[in-house]
Amino acid sequence: MDRFRMIFQYFQSNSESVMNGICGLLALASVKMYTCFDFSCPCLPQYNMAYGLGIMFVPPVILFLCGLILNRQSLVMLDEWRRPQGHRRKDLAVIRYMCSSIVQRAMVAPVVWIIVTLLDGKCLICAFSGSVDPEKFVGFANVTSVQVEQLLAKVPCKDDELMRNNTSRKAVSRYLRCWSQALGWSILLILIVAAFLARWLRPCFNQATLLQARHWSNYIDMEQKIFEETCCEHSRLFAHKCILHFFESMRQEIKLHNFNLPREGERDEGEEDLLRGMTDQDQVNKLLKTWYYDKPPLDVSQTLKEPCQASAQSKDQQADDSGDHTFLQNPNSKGSASGHA
Repeated sequence: MDRFRMIFQYFQSNSESVMNGICGLLALASVKMYTCFDFSCPCLPQYNMAYGLGIMFVPPVILFLCGLILNRQSLVMLDEWRRPQGHRRKDLAVIRYMCSSIVQRAMVAPVVWIIVTLLDGKCLICAFSGSVDPEKFVGFANVTSVQVEQLLAKVPCKDDELMRNNTSRKAVSRYLRCWSQALGWSILLILIVAAFLARWLRPCFNQATLLQARHWSNYIDMEQKIFEETCCEHSRLFAHKCILHFFESMRQEIKLHNFNLPREGERDEGEEDLLRGMTDQDQVNKLLKTWYYDKPPLDVSQTLKEPCQASAQSKDQQADDSGDHTFLQNPNSKGSASGHA
């Protein structure tokens, strides 16, 4: 259990590692889904294109939405975008950075699905078999236009009686598979070249803006996590206090059953510190509302100045008290000193 807890804490503290792992799992799941999927083209002129393009593009949309849903930073980005201004201004560069990183991770699985379908070729053969020019193939020379349309629609169905011994079916199928694989390899090459250029040309641009956007996007994510953890801790202590008050009100009845109650004031001091003075439902609701509508500014010097000022005031007060105490102990010291002079 301790090992699993350490792994969970590691992934919880490294949200980028978690998102990269989820993207990899979605990509592997997309490949596995396609290999296990039983592709059956309807072999009808009015349905082939809809079925083939639907299999090629509908699952990527679903995988893209799943990537957005599973990515925790998508909700954080939406909260940051929609929150009121308050004392903290919105940085559009940070929001754009978060949006781009979210979209890039969510696009991994859909792109893998599209590339795999193109390299396999079945979807494109089913979708565009009726769009092939029959004059390029010998087997459709002495056939009417209606029969040509039906024969081309049955090209993906190699077990059909009309196309079983037709030599032109294999030619059309090879032709479309060639185009499909060429398109798939071209998309893969373009993506690899784009990733290579983005990786190696990044140092040529201004890195300060990128570092700032990345830092504050990580800060927003971490701030939300710490706020949720603090709220959970406050809720636990608040519930503990409410239950203790309930048991205190029924003390006499519980004593009859020989239950051991906690002593009065036990752990109260530490829990009061953790409750932060929020001991009422209205106070907690006001705090949460203030957090949403009026987040504190990103300036911790204000919070550091208050304790320093308080400590300085306390030191001055102590110095004044010690001076008064010394004067009270030796009221004639000043006069004696002047007399000796």
